[in-house]
Amino acid sequence: MNYTYSVLRTPHSALKGLCRCLLVCCLWVSPVIAQSVTIGSKNFTENVILGEVLRHLAQHAGQEAIHRQQLGGTQILWEALLRGDLDAYAEYTGTLTQEVLADLKLENNEALEEALKKRGILMSRPLGFNNTYALGMKPGLADSLAIIKISDLRDHPDLIFAFGNEFLDRGDGWPTLRNRYGLPQTNVSGLDHDLSYRGLESGDTHVIDLYSTDAEIAYYKLRVLEDDLNHFPVYNAIIVYRKDLMQRAPQTVDAFLQLEGRIPEPDMVAMNARAKIDKIPEVRIAANFLASTLDIHIDVQEETRWDRLMKHTGAHLYLVIISLSAAILIAVPLGIVSACLPNFGQVVLAVVGVIQTIPSLALLVMMIPVVGIGGPPAILALFLYSLLPIVRNTYAGLTDIPGPLKESAQALGLPPAARLRLVELPMASRTIIAGIKTSAVINVGTATLGAIIGAGGFGQPILTGIRLADNGLILEGAIPAAVLALLAQGVFEVIERLFVPRGLRLKAQG
Repeated sequence: MNYTYSVLRTPHSALKGLCRCLLVCCLWVSPVIAQSVTIGSKNFTENVILGEVLRHLAQHAGQEAIHRQQLGGTQILWEALLRGDLDAYAEYTGTLTQEVLADLKLENNEALEEALKKRGILMSRPLGFNNTYALGMKPGLADSLAIIKISDLRDHPDLIFAFGNEFLDRGDGWPTLRNRYGLPQTNVSGLDHDLSYRGLESGDTHVIDLYSTDAEIAYYKLRVLEDDLNHFPVYNAIIVYRKDLMQRAPQTVDAFLQLEGRIPEPDMVAMNARAKIDKIPEVRIAANFLASTLDIHIDVQEETRWDRLMKHTGAHLYLVIISLSAAILIAVPLGIVSACLPNFGQVVLAVVGVIQTIPSLALLVMMIPVVGIGGPPAILALFLYSLLPIVRNTYAGLTDIPGPLKESAQALGLPPAARLRLVELPMASRTIIAGIKTSAVINVGTATLGAIIGAGGFGQPILTGIRLADNGLILEGAIPAAVLALLAQGVFEVIERLFVPRGLRLKAQG
């Protein structure tokens, strides 16, 4: 083909369109973040409750506050705090010394405080409880095998272990625990911490890692194994916050520091139980705690199911529409250029193919250092995932046009750009739209993972449902996501009828 130059100009326009989309995204998000205190929490119930307590305190101090819940593992929150995407979150001294800053070999809280200051981070004094790691078993099995302490596990190599995914790789987790105690077990798998209790109850696993303040320990009447070699350090709960928060919102910092020494371990266990067992919303638990402990009364507005559905639908559509629109603007021109330049096309197809093979969760986390947490990294990851079906189908649609048809268009004297616009793209339109339809459906499903990095959407109730063992909440996210995928497919069916030439549709139906 000899219209390469006119086609190559198209990606430039598409890139400008993509930049406009991403600029709109940033403008939509950043004003809220800039004027607010942003609090984070990890993906377990206790941390979510503490995040709600911090949000209530900030709002009581007169500051607008956002709580980005269930942001995955420690490293996601720590990196977000360093970047300024978060202003504060509840952390644990043992996690900071043994995992985040393990290379510094910090020996006490004073050394930890100095190390944090060098990174622009301040810490509160301990909040009043130590949520250390432990190993747990069902008491019946433990009694039958005479297991009381962790070292007793050495005599039972066939036991099945299931640990939280973060615990499997932490500096204070399974690798060092195994070496310290000389444990011989090899059947060790990673599992979401909240799901591990179900596995223990069903008998699918024999030993799991516990957080010592977990409500499930008493609920399931588990045997907590004695750490007889004192492997696990103290994990005092503290608040870590950015130093610049002292200048931006000093009243908020003062409010946070009211929590120092005010949350004894029994109170934290009780709050966890109210969330996990009694199914009371964390926002209500946090408000009740502040009223009883600090005499701070918060007017809690609990969301109805309908409110949550509307909020999650809006967030999910936001992720899908922007990422898919940007992918169409880029991928269709890339497919056209690839059809014009076969060698270049093979490189493009290889690159977008490799991107598609990267696990979704890994790609989302990889975006965080580039654009932070929240909507932008999720949009960028979804955009990359949407490229392959559109590029491949555009390329295939154009290269599969019969040679005689191309020659006929050339014989009519049509210039290259006109041949593309009037003949080749209409002939390939059905295949191109099929690729866009495939991308849209994939996009809707993959967007649920965006909740792990604070992007919201239908993944939020799914994560909460898994954490609280609440199937109703899981369905609250899964069913609307499936319905939205079907609606997306239906929309593109209509678009196909509008844009695909009638003769091609009749041929397809026949």
